Amino acid sequence: MGRAEVQEPARGGAAGASAPVAVEPQDAAARVKGALLWGLARISIGWVFLWAFLDKAFALGFSTGRLEDGTIDVFAKGQAWLNGGSPTAGVFAYGLKGPFTSLYEAIGNVTMTAQGPVANPPAWVDWVYMVSMLLIGLGLVSGIMTRIAAFGGIVWMAIFYTATSIWPEFNPFVDDHVVYAIVLAGLAAIDAGRYLGLGGSWERLPIVRRHPILR
Repeated sequence: MGRAEVQEPARGGAAGASAPVAVEPQDAAARVKGALLWGLARISIGWVFLWAFLDKAFALGFSTGRLEDGTIDVFAKGQAWLNGGSPTAGVFAYGLKGPFTSLYEAIGNVTMTAQGPVANPPAWVDWVYMVSMLLIGLGLVSGIMTRIAAFGGIVWMAIFYTATSIWPEFNPFVDDHVVYAIVLAGLAAIDAGRYLGLGGSWERLPIVRRHPILR
């Protein structure tokens, strides 16, 4: 953005032309190239996190609540988190692989039975997972606190990767978790909450101006 010039008034009442003084205008958020695409990427990834919460909380039939015959038992007892189910038990019991398996099995209280592995994760694990999915999803979809939401998303991508993806089946080391983490870092770097979101209004609040991490 260019600089504005204002006239400095003459001092001591002396006549004559006054010298122009360069004044920086109020900083405005620069619009990056591909802002619309960054906004769509933010909303899309946010919806991935938000849907993980909704599906696990209410057993909507995608990763939770689908019966063996293909029918959906919405809010199924023992499946929906809000109806006695554990949103993390399945991953702990059947999704772990790689060098950190024993660590995650200890966290999820995994035991072997005649019928196969059984996980009994502590309640705090389920709560941390679900609250994280909800807050990260809402932050990214709305564009509010995009930096914190993106950082939280990166942390979870690292957890998912080390728990279930070392090493990826179809690539030496890159999978969707790595790609998501890189995109999330980009969303935080450019303050993508401004684009197709409420971030522009949010970051003008005094507390956010004082603490940019809240953008």
